Amino acid sequence: MKHNSYVYPISDPSWIEKLCRWADHHFDFFAYTNGNNHQYPEGPFATHFYAGKSQLSKKEIWNEPSSFKKVGIIGYDYKNQLENLNSENPAFFDLPEVCFFAPSFSLKFLGEKVISDVELNEEFWQEIEQITLPERPFTNCSVQPQITPENYSDTVKAIQRHIVEGNTYESNFCQAYTGTFENWDPISAYFNLNKLSPMPFSALFKAKSQWLISASPERFLKKTGSKLIAQPIKGTIKRGVSKAEDLQNKETLGNSEKEQAENLMITDLMRNDLSKVSKTGSVKVTELFGIYPFPKVFQMISTIVSELKEDTTFAEIIQASFPMGSMTGAPKIRTMEIVEELESFKRGWFSGTFGVIEENGDFDFSVVIRSIIADLAVKKLYFGVGSAITFDANAEQEYDECSLKAKAILEVLSGK
Repeated sequence: MKHNSYVYPISDPSWIEKLCRWADHHFDFFAYTNGNNHQYPEGPFATHFYAGKSQLSKKEIWNEPSSFKKVGIIGYDYKNQLENLNSENPAFFDLPEVCFFAPSFSLKFLGEKVISDVELNEEFWQEIEQITLPERPFTNCSVQPQITPENYSDTVKAIQRHIVEGNTYESNFCQAYTGTFENWDPISAYFNLNKLSPMPFSALFKAKSQWLISASPERFLKKTGSKLIAQPIKGTIKRGVSKAEDLQNKETLGNSEKEQAENLMITDLMRNDLSKVSKTGSVKVTELFGIYPFPKVFQMISTIVSELKEDTTFAEIIQASFPMGSMTGAPKIRTMEIVEELESFKRGWFSGTFGVIEENGDFDFSVVIRSIIADLAVKKLYFGVGSAITFDANAEQEYDECSLKAKAILEVLSGK
């Protein structure tokens, strides 16, 4: 059935932030996704807004075919439902492992236009226009790293002992920063973070008192028709302060045998995961070791595509591929056991996946990294950063890489 489309111009540059504040007042669940016009292989997130009243049940999430959109998160610890694994580390606060809603209201944005399936009446526009943005939003939060550089170094050595013993080839070890607050404004935090670090998989997600503020550079999986796309990131270097240094850093990353080895291991792992649900011989690496610029870093990205077997469900795709190899390491199951032993926190939504499933079954999901996770009811937030530890990894350099990944978030939380 074809829907009518209503197109409206937006002249106020703060209109989307006002829309989010309007939704926060009227809805328990909403999400805003923004691709920030990135030239990303297979395209970034579409720029969309969704709002809904209630959380979907497990049956509603996983049952197919579906006649409605679904927007939400699968937390990292959902791995325990897929494999014989557990998560015993302490959580900063309780989060649902899987949290989706069906939007009752949605908009898409093209440049300075908003497109709606329903006619937006004058009252709606007046409500949005009357919202006043805070002059001094509360985005400051004193945060503390969970481990010291010395503890980090000891953990890298422990992983390298596992590598020598043949238990893992590469482990994505993550550390967390945590903070508490009296007042904290997640909507302002999102727009500040997106200004500092506009990413291809930027997202703001509200589920009652819990929020995701995401500046993710990485796609987990995208499905278009029968085509499945995975785009693992492994390989990071900072941007240069001059044009010459920038070019030099890009070449350094592109030519790094260590970064290529890390990327190749995860690319192979993702090829294997996709092969479980794809037609025989259809899994192809369309780009290996692509170097892409972001505001603060260059990233090494590989793209794997395949043709899905007929009638493959979303649940079957997740069973085959979750969690994403870039956030675990290889081999996947044993390495997840190792990082569980060595990490100090329950990952929760961090290093899970956020995205949208369309009515026709197509979907696009990011990796939840470079993201703040907050609960306004318990007045706590946290974020995680990680890097791939291999046999020849240097603990000091890996710690510096984690600090680089944390930089934009720390700037937002310091109020700078």
